[in-house]
Amino acid sequence: MGTKIKIKKLNPDAKIPYYAQEGDAGMDMCSIEDLVLKPGERRVIGTGLSIELPEGFVSLIWDKSGIASKGIKKMGGVIEHTYRGEYKVVLVNLSSEDYEIKKGQKIAQLLIQPIETVEIEEVEELSETKRGEGGFGSTGR
Repeated sequence: MGTKIKIKKLNPDAKIPYYAQEGDAGMDMCSIEDLVLKPGERRVIGTGLSIELPEGFVSLIWDKSGIASKGIKKMGGVIEHTYRGEYKVVLVNLSSEDYEIKKGQKIAQLLIQPIETVEIEEVEELSETKRGEGGFGSTGR
């Protein structure tokens, strides 16, 4: 087994995040409320959970592909190991239709990852590579 995290239910109806399949990278996170997300609307949705990570780890909240395919996109989602408040998920409806979210529904996935603190060195020049400054589709031409 890997790293242990501690999870506190702030609401008795909250669902503890879980891996849907063995070997999954992300754990499913669920809404603690019923709501309708109107087209173009952005909402902060509670999970009813607080999480304690060991030092040197970070929580990353990512989209669920099932709801993303319907135009529901997650915004933000980096939570430091020092945070002890409720984990909330910011969703925006990019579709042209209302999207209903039910209490207990999966709304995002949570990845727990080690962090690497890097040393910054400001330089006048960077090393050359074959790709160079090519970006935004330059490899598909």
